Amino acid sequence: MKLFRMTIWALSGLWAILAVSAFADVDNSKVGTRGYNFLKIELAARPVAMGGAFTGVADDEASLFYNPAGTVGFEDKRFLFGYHDNIFDMQSGFVGYIHPLNYRGDKSLSLYLQYLSYGDFVRTNSLGEEEGTFSGSDVLFGAGYAMMLNEDFKIGGTLKIIYEKIDAYSSHGFALDLGVRQTLDRGRTVIGLAAQNLGAQLSGFTESGEKDPLPLRFRGGVSTIPQGLPVLLAGDIVYPTDNDMYFCLGAEILEIKPLFIRLGWSSFGSNYKTNSDKDDWAGFSGGFGVEIRKMQISYAISPQADLGTSHRITFSGGF
Repeated sequence: MKLFRMTIWALSGLWAILAVSAFADVDNSKVGTRGYNFLKIELAARPVAMGGAFTGVADDEASLFYNPAGTVGFEDKRFLFGYHDNIFDMQSGFVGYIHPLNYRGDKSLSLYLQYLSYGDFVRTNSLGEEEGTFSGSDVLFGAGYAMMLNEDFKIGGTLKIIYEKIDAYSSHGFALDLGVRQTLDRGRTVIGLAAQNLGAQLSGFTESGEKDPLPLRFRGGVSTIPQGLPVLLAGDIVYPTDNDMYFCLGAEILEIKPLFIRLGWSSFGSNYKTNSDKDDWAGFSGGFGVEIRKMQISYAISPQADLGTSHRITFSGGF
C-alpha cells in the first residue's frame, strides 16, 4: 500500500505545480470557446451551499458529480435526485444511484441522469418579425465504477455520454471523470483530486462538422473536522482550462443534528459582478439539510448578482 500513498502525494505535487503555473500565467481569453458548457453547472444542494468546496469531502451521494472516488464505501444502496431552479427560467434536474458490489462496500457501480432545459426562445426573421418559438436542452448519462484500495484510499471514474440539442441542430460527445480520495489523521482530514470532462465532441452542430473542445477542469480539495469543533471545513482549488483558476470555501455545522447548516463562498462569483448594489452577495451561498430516518433533504441558495438567484433542492439516502 506504500505505492498508493506515494501516488496520492505525487498527484498532490502535480496539482501544486499546475496551480503555480496557472497563477503565473492567468489567461481567460478562452472563455466561451468550449462546448457543452452545462457541464460546468454545480448540481447537488449540499456542495453548492458549501461554495462548491466538495472535492475533498466526497462522503455522500453528491460525489457522483464532484469526485467519483467518493461513491464507494457505502454498505447499502444509495439514491440521489434533485431539482435546480436556475436563472433566466432555465430548469434542470438529476437522478443518481450507487450500488455496492459486495457486503463490505469496497467496490461500487453508479449511474446517473442529468438534464437541462433552456426554455423557449422567440424565433425572428431577418426583419425582426416573430416566427414562433424554439427551444434547447442538454441530457447526460453517466456510469461509474469506484473501489477502495485500502481503508483510507479510494479511486473512481465515470464515463459520461452527452447529448445537446438547439432547435433542429444537435450534437453528441463523451467525457470521463477521474478522482482519488485519501483519508488522513484517523479520518478527520481528507484530500481529494479530480479531473472532469476528459473527452471529445463526436459530432458538431454544423454541416461542416466543426467540433469544440470540452470544458476540461481540474479540482483539488481538502476537508477537516478540527478537534473539539463540531464543524466540517472544506476548501477547493479549481482550474478550468477555459478560464481563470478560482477558489471555493465551505463550512457545515454538525452540532445540531439532524439539522445541518451550511455556508460557502467561491471566488468565481467575481464573474457575476456588474458594479451594482447586488454585487456584495455574488459568490456567497448557503443552505441547510435535514435528516429524516435514512433520507436527507437539502436546500441551497446562491445569489448571482444582477443575473438573479438560483435555488436547489436535493433528496438523498439509502435503502
